[in-house]
Amino acid sequence: MNPALCGLAANPSVPPGLIDRLIALADDDIAANLALRDDLSHAQAVALASRGEECAVALGYAGRLAAADIDPVTQPDAALALLFESRAANPEWARLLAVDPVVARRERLAACPWLPPDVKETPAADPHLDVVTELALWTTTRTAAGLAEHPHAEVRRAVAANEATPPDVPAALLAGEGLPPAQRCLVCDLEEPPFTRDPHCLRPDCDLPAGAFCDGSHESTVHDTQLMALRNRATPVTAAVGFVDHPSLLLRWALAARPDLPPDICARLAVDTNPGVRGDLAENPAVDDALIRVLATDRDPDIRRRLAPNPRVPFDVLTHLAGTTRIGATLLTRIAAASPAEAAELATSPHPATRMLLARRRDLPPAIRDAPAADSDAKVVKSSAPHPGLSEAQLDATLYRFGSQVAAGVAANPDATPALLAKIASHEPPARKALREIARHRHAPASALLTCPQDVRARPIAAGHPALPPAVIEELLTDAVPEVAEAAAANPPLAPTVMTSRPPTCTRTISCSEW
Repeated sequence: MNPALCGLAANPSVPPGLIDRLIALADDDIAANLALRDDLSHAQAVALASRGEECAVALGYAGRLAAADIDPVTQPDAALALLFESRAANPEWARLLAVDPVVARRERLAACPWLPPDVKETPAADPHLDVVTELALWTTTRTAAGLAEHPHAEVRRAVAANEATPPDVPAALLAGEGLPPAQRCLVCDLEEPPFTRDPHCLRPDCDLPAGAFCDGSHESTVHDTQLMALRNRATPVTAAVGFVDHPSLLLRWALAARPDLPPDICARLAVDTNPGVRGDLAENPAVDDALIRVLATDRDPDIRRRLAPNPRVPFDVLTHLAGTTRIGATLLTRIAAASPAEAAELATSPHPATRMLLARRRDLPPAIRDAPAADSDAKVVKSSAPHPGLSEAQLDATLYRFGSQVAAGVAANPDATPALLAKIASHEPPARKALREIARHRHAPASALLTCPQDVRARPIAAGHPALPPAVIEELLTDAVPEVAEAAAANPPLAPTVMTSRPPTCTRTISCSEW
């Protein structure tokens, strides 16, 4: 990849004539950026497509080519891209690609959402299992229902995962009733049953998953089919609840995540011996208030942590969880939905952990917003520092009181002034997280941006900031880190004379005559 040319291809300030020169040099990466340009003309898109099929593929997915611009015989992958992205693509292409000698193309075609009904019959009867399975995974209701009776169990597993499948089909696959028995699976395709793949098998020719087994009834594939059906929201809950006491942990785990569970099933899963099952249940909005209170006292701290984002958690339970569990920096759903009266109550809580939950909101009215910013607890102030609407005086005061503890939060505030950002950037030792926020801040002055390269993660962000001086941008074109060079080349203030007068220094040498 040529990072500087890739960056130029994305730069909105590139002179029109230079786009043609970039097209003449385009590789796949440059083409991908050129394909996204708003000012790329149709003629330029066609010229870019002629550089190679991967270029044409990028343009096809970007919707920059018409059917008349692609030859499906010589550019089959580009034709596939256009089929995926547009109903306007020629339906004859689908018929042609359905019998393409390359299996991978037929497999990708099978996942296409716009396949004509008659074309679906071809991948459904394809001799290669991967093609049929891909069709079963993505096809429409009618075709999925027909594939549920496919003789291969792997195809049925894909049908069970398809949310377009009629509800009675995954129910039948769960129960193992109402459908003719499968005749084959991946295990008995390769080995004579009974056979179990050793989890430590080192055979290079064995692609079976560890523990796959079959004694003639395709047990491991049937299990995977049930797993897919339990995860499928199209599966009726009445068919799913029978797995509440199933010996398979994976099946109980999948059941616990379903948002349509009745209370009695939730109660039984809440006492499951596996913490993964209880954890998924704790996140599930199907659990009621009484069960939430049970889960809030679970002996496993991860269960309590996963309960906190549940939108049905009462405030008194959240207060308990905040004081006993590491919840993280996420704004909780219940806090985001709190009414003004509830927010005011949270703002005056005697528990800093509870006040910190509210401080993560970014839509508080001034009377409530200002309280966390003036809080005596550094963690509360750190959480509230990015809140829009805080004045420069308020932000400066928080910085004065808590320094580097809140610097990143202050730098992330959309209303932080250039002077304040420069002050944070000059802090010694540098607050590296704050430098990353400065590097992406719209108000960041050049003086602050020049300190950002001290941090390896802030450097490429700063290289693309429009407030960076053009001379510095030009210098960064030679940076040893490709991401930095690309960001600098994509930066609009880069001088046009630099763009056009010489090839930017990059990882692949471009001769001046070629440029």
